Amino acid sequence: MTRLIASACLLLGLMAPVAATAQSGAGNGRPPALVVTIVVDQFSANLFNQYRSRFTGGLRTLADQGLVYANGYQAQGITKTCPGHATVLSGAWPTTVGIPSNEWIDPVSGLQVYCLAAPQNTLADGGPGENGRVGPDNIRVTMLPDWLKSVSPQSRIYAVSGKDRGAINLAGHNPDGAYWIQEGFGLTTYVEPGQTAGDRLAPVAAFNAAYRARYSADPVGSWTYQHEFCRTLKGESSLYGEVLHADLPPDHYNLEDSPALDETTLAAATDLLERQQLGRRGVTDMLGISLSGTDKIGHAYGTQGPEMCEQLLRMDEALGAFLDKVAEVPGGAIVVLTADHGGSDSPERMAERGAPAGRNDPEMMDRINASLQVEFGLMSAPLQNGSTGLIVAGADHVRLSQPLRGQIVAASLALLAQEPTVAYAVAIDDLLADPLPARDIEPEALSVRERLRLSAVADKGADIMIAYGPYLTGQTRPGGAVASHGSVWDYDRRVPIIFWRPDGPAQERFWQIRTVDIAPSLANLMGLTPADTVDGLCLDLGVYGAPACPAVEPAR
Repeated sequence: MTRLIASACLLLGLMAPVAATAQSGAGNGRPPALVVTIVVDQFSANLFNQYRSRFTGGLRTLADQGLVYANGYQAQGITKTCPGHATVLSGAWPTTVGIPSNEWIDPVSGLQVYCLAAPQNTLADGGPGENGRVGPDNIRVTMLPDWLKSVSPQSRIYAVSGKDRGAINLAGHNPDGAYWIQEGFGLTTYVEPGQTAGDRLAPVAAFNAAYRARYSADPVGSWTYQHEFCRTLKGESSLYGEVLHADLPPDHYNLEDSPALDETTLAAATDLLERQQLGRRGVTDMLGISLSGTDKIGHAYGTQGPEMCEQLLRMDEALGAFLDKVAEVPGGAIVVLTADHGGSDSPERMAERGAPAGRNDPEMMDRINASLQVEFGLMSAPLQNGSTGLIVAGADHVRLSQPLRGQIVAASLALLAQEPTVAYAVAIDDLLADPLPARDIEPEALSVRERLRLSAVADKGADIMIAYGPYLTGQTRPGGAVASHGSVWDYDRRVPIIFWRPDGPAQERFWQIRTVDIAPSLANLMGLTPADTVDGLCLDLGVYGAPACPAVEPAR
């Protein structure tokens, strides 16, 4: 049987033919012709280090030939996909960007709001979309692609991902294209008023045609062992009394939760690179790539089984083929790879192996709410879960008015302090009154309160921000997300950050940096002036003759 869809796409010749040209222009004082940003969803530093010796493709190239910051951080307290991606090319904390999580409860309407909701837009594939109508409108700041477009309108900006929030957050406000995979259709995007779907999809029309032909011939694909080491990770664990089999093909398998997702994404990125002549037109272009497979597989099957093993090794191989194409860009290229957050394994398998892991107390909220209802004479439970924290609201999820809300918040904090699974809880109003931590503080030194401060955004769901104890995961069901992320702890915050230039210097840099440091560092390399909303610091990369970063940067 053929390899999955993406590998087949490569064989089908989806990429426009472009003659290979030797790399040149490196170290001559000119900015690189191409800037590639790769974000691997849920790729913790722990996972990178665990498999580092087993990589043979693109991740081996980056690890052996790049500037490797093994101690990178998503420093904020809510470690989710949307805010994590947003930090990378904005250089700003989620509190500054205005995106605390993947979604939140609107306190006025009581409705859940997606992080990139844009109801005025439509989707190019004509469907409702997994997350509804989307666009970059909720991103409050400009990003590196916007800084480039403002001085070089002819530069091309593209991004591609398995998720809408992966692509849009790497493309800025006015890209030439931000695309994500819609299974069975190919690459889709958002269509703003006055635009047409045909025009928006024109750059990927050929790719989509080949994708659909391949999909109609083999819609499911196969997921079998291609690496013998991964077979040694077969095993069983239990979840609520049901036996979960860690094997290939996995339990509850579907095409999206497989290595095919990232292989397809990298095939699409290669198509854009070549068909759009990125880095070959005398200006600096940008290409953003968000690889979503590791996150989907981590949620569905955990991180320590054969499913994740095959995912990482196949992603590594596909990334190697892509980097070979990047190395052919004649004006030189710079690649940065990082992650939007980390993650850990299913708590059941961790506990079986001796870790102090488990799931949150499913009765805690009922217990606290019962006490609050008695104390305040309420007819409905006032404390409700939201992805940004806990909200104090009525049965319609609309935030209660003051002074009652403040009184319930104070009473709730006292009750939460008595719960053994709660490490820290704080009112968001108190957090927002705190100043931002110093710009040069090491992320490991941030207190739990300071980490949560970096994620706090007014009027986006939370009245109380909460940190549960380490290695505690929310409830689930067999066939659901057996593992997760989002905590304030370092296994969710630590991510690799690697800068690579073909034939460039290779160094291991052990000191701590943050994902918010990436955008100002690339801006310095590209000769751009960052926006005044940047929270990160410029790093001296020492490539392409870039000037040294300012010795002391003023605080905002």
